[in-house]
Amino acid sequence: MGDESAREYYDIVSKTFASEDDAFEFYNSYALEKGFSVRKSYVEWDEANQEIILRKLVCSRQGRWFVKDFIDEHTHPLAPPDLACLLRSHRRISDEQKADIVEMEISGIRKHKIMDILMMQYGGYDEVGCTTRDIYNFCNQYKQETVAAGDAKTVISHMMARQERDPDFFFKYLVDREGHLKGLFWADSQSRRDYEAFGDVVVFDSTYRTNKYNLPFVPFVGLNHHRSTVIFGCGIISHEIGEAYEWMLRTFSKAMANKHPISVITDGDLAMQRAIRVVWSDTVHKLCVWHIQENIVRHVSDDAVKEEFRSFIYDRSSIQEHESKWVDFLERNKVTSEESWLHQMYKMRKLWCAPYLVGRCFLGLSSNQRSESLNSVLHTHLDGSMTLFKMVEHYERCLSTRRLNEAVLDIVALQSVPFTEVDASSLEKHAAQVFTPAMFVLVRYSTDAVRNCTLSGEMLDIDDLTTFVVAKKHRGEKFQVEYEKKEGSSERISCSCRKLECLGTPCSHIFYILGLLEVKQLPSCCVPTRWTMSAKATCPGTRKSCMYDYSASLRRYRELRNLSHAKCFSAAHSVEAYEHLKMVLNVQDDRKESSSGHKECMRYGPVLPQNVRLDSGELEKVLDHVHVQGRGAPKKRLKKKRKRSNSKCGYCRLEGHNRRKCAKWIEDNNLTEPC
Repeated sequence: MGDESAREYYDIVSKTFASEDDAFEFYNSYALEKGFSVRKSYVEWDEANQEIILRKLVCSRQGRWFVKDFIDEHTHPLAPPDLACLLRSHRRISDEQKADIVEMEISGIRKHKIMDILMMQYGGYDEVGCTTRDIYNFCNQYKQETVAAGDAKTVISHMMARQERDPDFFFKYLVDREGHLKGLFWADSQSRRDYEAFGDVVVFDSTYRTNKYNLPFVPFVGLNHHRSTVIFGCGIISHEIGEAYEWMLRTFSKAMANKHPISVITDGDLAMQRAIRVVWSDTVHKLCVWHIQENIVRHVSDDAVKEEFRSFIYDRSSIQEHESKWVDFLERNKVTSEESWLHQMYKMRKLWCAPYLVGRCFLGLSSNQRSESLNSVLHTHLDGSMTLFKMVEHYERCLSTRRLNEAVLDIVALQSVPFTEVDASSLEKHAAQVFTPAMFVLVRYSTDAVRNCTLSGEMLDIDDLTTFVVAKKHRGEKFQVEYEKKEGSSERISCSCRKLECLGTPCSHIFYILGLLEVKQLPSCCVPTRWTMSAKATCPGTRKSCMYDYSASLRRYRELRNLSHAKCFSAAHSVEAYEHLKMVLNVQDDRKESSSGHKECMRYGPVLPQNVRLDSGELEKVLDHVHVQGRGAPKKRLKKKRKRSNSKCGYCRLEGHNRRKCAKWIEDNNLTEPC
C-alpha cells in the first residue's frame, strides 16, 4: 500500500457518522468519484433486535457510527467518471425533480422529452441523477398509486372534490347491476356558461375510444364568438346503443338547464339518431358530410354513381324536383334491396340532402369536423392502456388549451379593429367594429360581393314593408330582400337566400339594399350577439382550470421555486451576488435536517381527491368498467386445420404404411423387406 493509499485508508477508517444514512451517503459519494456503485450488505442488530449495531457497505439509527474496516480493492474494472453516474446507487430522482416531472407529464410532455428538459436544466445527463427509464418507472408507479383505490372510484371522488370547490360543476354517473361504471358525464361551470352563450348548434361524435376499457368517448362541442371550437361537456358510455345515448342526452340537457340546441350534427349512427328523435324532438338533426363522403368511397365503386350521389348533398332544387331525381337515380342504378347502403341513405335523405335543410341554422357547419379536430388532439399521446383518470386529465388539458386560445383572441379583439380600406363603405366599417375579427373575415366576403349585385324589377311597398328583388350580374338567380321600417328606424331586414338565418351574418344582397337606402349602420337584427364581444356579457366566468388541488407544502414549493428562478437569474450576472446567494442556499440546505418544525406529507402532484359528501359504502359499490368490444367488422375466423388423414399405400391402397414398406408389394416383386 502506497503512502497516498495509506493516508486515504486511515482517513476513512477514522471517520464517525451520526447515522447509517450519513455513512451510506459518504461511501456512495466516494464510489461516484472512484467509478463504482455501492449497496448495503451484512447487518447486525442488538440483543433486543431494535437497533442496528453493524452495517457492511460493499461494492455494487441513533448513536455514533464508525468505520470498522475499509477494502479498496475490486474484482472488476471501475467505471470512468462520465459513466459512473449511471450506476444504480448513483441514480436517484430527488423530491423536487419528482414534483417537476409530475407537472410536466400532466402538461402532456412525453417522458423522453422530460429527460431532455432535465438535461438542459442541469447541464448534461451526468448531472441529472437519473435516466429516462427511471422517469418511466417513477411515472408508472405514481399512476398506480393515484388509482390504487380503483380507477372508477378515483374519477368519481375527483368529480366530487371538484363539485365541493365549484358548486356549479356538474357530473353524473351510471352503474350496471354488478356495480361496474357504464356511464359518466361532466361539465364544469365555464362549459355550462359557454353553452348558455353558444349552445345553438352542437356537434358530437362517439367514434373514438381513448381508454383501456375501450369505452366510447363523447365530447359535446360548438362554435364560440371567434368561430373557434368551444367544449360544452364530455361523456363516456359503455355501448353505442339507443338507451346509452338517451341517458347521455338527458343528462346533458339536465346540466344545461333543459335548454335544447337548435341544431345538432352527428355521424350516421342509427342508435344516436333514435336517441335524438326521442330526447331532442324539436332539434334539427344533420348528418356529417365528411362521414358521408367517406362512406361513398367505401360502398360505391362506380365513379359515375359516386359523382351523381354526391350531387344530392349540395343540390338546392325544390323538394319535388329533388324527390324525382332520387326516384330516377334509384331506378337507373337498379337499387332495389332495402339493405343496400344507397337505399339506406335514401331513407335518411332528410338528414343530409340540402333541400330539406334550407334555412336551418348550422352556422356554416356541414360536418362534425370540430369534434373530429378535438378528438385528434385528444388522441395525441394516447394509448390503449390509459386509465379513465388519466384520460380526464388529458381532456382537461385540452380544455385549458382551448380556453387559452379564446383568451388570446379576446384580447386581440378588444385591443384592435380589423383593417378596412379608406374608401370602404360605412356599413363595412361598422361591421368591423361590431363583429369579432374572425367573423368579420366572413362578413367581408359579403361586402366585397356587393359589386356583383343589381336591382331587378320594381320595388313593392306595402305599409311599412318594402320588398326588393336583387339579382347577381351574369347569373340568373334572383333574391327577395324585405325591409321593414317603423318610426324612422330600421327594424327588420331579411333575404330569401336565408344566409342571415343559417350563418348569422348578413348576405351581400342585404348589404346592397342597405347601401341603396343609405343606411350608415347595420340594423341590430343583422348583428347576432353570439358573433360579438358581448356574447358572454351575461354569463362571465373564469378561464382558469380548477381541476387540481395542491397541498400547502407543494403550493409553497411552487411559489419559492418561481421566486428563486428570478433571483438566481439576477444573481448570476455578477460573481459577488452569485457567491452570496450560493452561500445562503447552502446554509439553508444544512439547516433542513436540523429543523424541528412539523413536516407535512408531500405528494408530488395534485392531492388525491378525498371521499366527500358520498357515503363510503355507496362509493365502494362502484367498480371499474370491463373492457368493451368495439363495433365494426368482426375479426376473421381462422380456418380450422383439417385433420390429416392416415397415409395410404399407393400399391395396396391400405392405410398405415406406404409403398416402400408394403408387404404385398415386396412379396409380389420377390424383394427383401427392408429393416
